[in-house]
Amino acid sequence: MKKLLYILFLFISTALFSQIKVISWNVENLGKSKSDSTITYIANTLKEYDVIALQEIVAGYGGTQAVAKLADELNRKGSKWDYVISDPTTSSAYKTERYAFLWKTSKVKKIGDAWLEKKYSLEIDREPFYCTFKYNEKSVTLVNFHAITKSKQPETEIKYFKFLPLEYPLLNLFFIGDFNCPQSHTVFNPLKKMGYVSVFKNQKTTLKKACKKEICLASEFDNIWYNSSKIKVLKFDVIHFYKDFNSLKEAGEVSDHIPIWVEISLN
Repeated sequence: MKKLLYILFLFISTALFSQIKVISWNVENLGKSKSDSTITYIANTLKEYDVIALQEIVAGYGGTQAVAKLADELNRKGSKWDYVISDPTTSSAYKTERYAFLWKTSKVKKIGDAWLEKKYSLEIDREPFYCTFKYNEKSVTLVNFHAITKSKQPETEIKYFKFLPLEYPLLNLFFIGDFNCPQSHTVFNPLKKMGYVSVFKNQKTTLKKACKKEICLASEFDNIWYNSSKIKVLKFDVIHFYKDFNSLKEAGEVSDHIPIWVEISLN
């Protein structure tokens, strides 16, 4: 009887909660400059998650190859992975880059084609990259984004995000990436009024040049924004990967940002 009740509980839990573990990482110029050992390290860091959103893939030669290498490494870790890479963003050649999504095919299914934002491509230097995933008949559209640097005022781009839920009224948008801007900035207020909530608050995600009094993180830039009426956050955290290295300089060979992750259920 107890066994039957346990099986019933598992069935009900699965039916009620579509749980997906999503991770985001600005991998800082992922391309031919990353060694095979670095790619392997990144794969080992990401392998436990279901969907991966990457920013700062090199737009020129080496970027797509590095993502393919990463997918190959992930496929050696016990699960089957697939991936999609964006076209280069349409800003100036100096700033252009690619985005990528990778996902466990046993966990989620990609729906339709992924696409770069078209309507606001002139207003946003590195226009967001969208991809819709389905799990247990529920879907979520990840909006992968890398804003212009803080010195160039990323809020001048982020202000257009308030229009995106209206542009895609049938999609459950899930904004993820490097905003180069803290969640406390007033530019996010329109999204907040629509019911969007940031996963992280007061969480710094970029590496300093050197740790000072054991403080190694500099700025609150990376985050995730979700519609609280459509998504429930179950767990979240960051990965202090730099602790695996002897110095921040060594860690910087991997990235100057730490990964952020969240486990969600789709309502």
